[in-house]
Amino acid sequence: MLAGEAYRFSDPEIQADHAAAKAWMVRYNAALAEPAPARHVLLAEGLGEVGEGAAIRPPFHCDYGYNIRLGKDVFLNFNCVILDVVGVTIGEGTMIGPAVQIYTADHPRDPEQRRAGLEFGRPVSIGRNVWIGGGAIILPGVSIGDDAVIGAGSVVTRDVPAGATAVGNPARVLAPRD
Repeated sequence: MLAGEAYRFSDPEIQADHAAAKAWMVRYNAALAEPAPARHVLLAEGLGEVGEGAAIRPPFHCDYGYNIRLGKDVFLNFNCVILDVVGVTIGEGTMIGPAVQIYTADHPRDPEQRRAGLEFGRPVSIGRNVWIGGGAIILPGVSIGDDAVIGAGSVVTRDVPAGATAVGNPARVLAPRD
C-alpha cells in the first residue's frame, strides 16, 4: 500500500492500522475545547510529522494518520478529510479552509480489478504558503507548488505550479495578472 501498489483494504494489518486511527480520531475530535498546545500533542501522536505551530480544528478525519506530514504553522480548518493511504505532505505556512478533502486513495479503472477489491494510492504534495479555499477537493497524485492559491469549491485534478491560482471544476490555472 505505502509503495503505491495494489492492495486490499480487507487485509488484517491494514484493518488494524485503520482501527487504531479511528480510536485516535475519537480522542482528537473530542478535544475541540482543549487548548491548542494539548491538541498539538494529540496531533503528534496520530500523524507522521507535525511541525511547530501546526493546527487542525476538529472534527478531522483520515484513514491512517501516519502518512500525513504537516510543516510548521500549517492550519486546517473544521471538517477536513485526508484519505492518506500513501503520503500527504503539506508545507509550512499553508492554510486550508473548512471541509477541504485531500484524497490519495484511488481505484483501478479495470472493473475486474475493482470487483477483486483492489485499491492503490498516489501521493499528494502541497507546497509552502499555499491557500486552499473551503470545500476544495484535491485528487490523488496532485502536486501544488509553493505560494499557490486554490479557489473555494475547486476540484484539483492535475498539478498546480508554484505561485499560480487555480479555480473551478475541474480546476484551471488562471492567467497571471500584469
